[in-house]
Amino acid sequence: MGKIGYARVSSQNQKLDRQIELLEDVSKLFSDKMSGQSIERPELKAMLDYIREGDIVVVTELDCLGRNNQDLTEIMNEIQQKGATLEVLNLPSMSGIEDENLRRLINNLVLELYKYQAESERKRIRERQQQGIELAKEKGKFKGGQLKYQKNDLKLKHAFELYLNGSTEKEVEQVTGINRRTFKR
Repeated sequence: MGKIGYARVSSQNQKLDRQIELLEDVSKLFSDKMSGQSIERPELKAMLDYIREGDIVVVTELDCLGRNNQDLTEIMNEIQQKGATLEVLNLPSMSGIEDENLRRLINNLVLELYKYQAESERKRIRERQQQGIELAKEKGKFKGGQLKYQKNDLKLKHAFELYLNGSTEKEVEQVTGINRRTFKR
């Protein structure tokens, strides 16, 4: 039985230091620097493959594992199927309850409530953001993302000519300097 830590931040420029410090008592630590929007994260997969029966998976906050109820449920189910348990440091501890089944039941209920709260908060953030964008549009302050190239841009026309004459997207990128993803759009 071991304590296995998992830490995550949403982007490469964010720091894991705070989480790593809180997870200093774990025997093995896995960490990702990528969005929690998808469960396709290399270190999350490695951690789920690594855990064994009796292990305790420790995270600082529930949203480190995922952003929505469905993903969190899938991850938590996989942890339970392997015979491991989940400990979330910012949630109430159930260690004072001696009956293991009762402790697991209460822990699962608390986790379900927090999963619901996390997903609801994410929806509220998106709604407030959309409301702010609408207000800014009404006031003429929101322009949206600006296009990098206009339709009549000579560089873009050259890129299309190259592509239509048989050049690959990679070759077009090398010659014109226009990123392949930008060119596709």
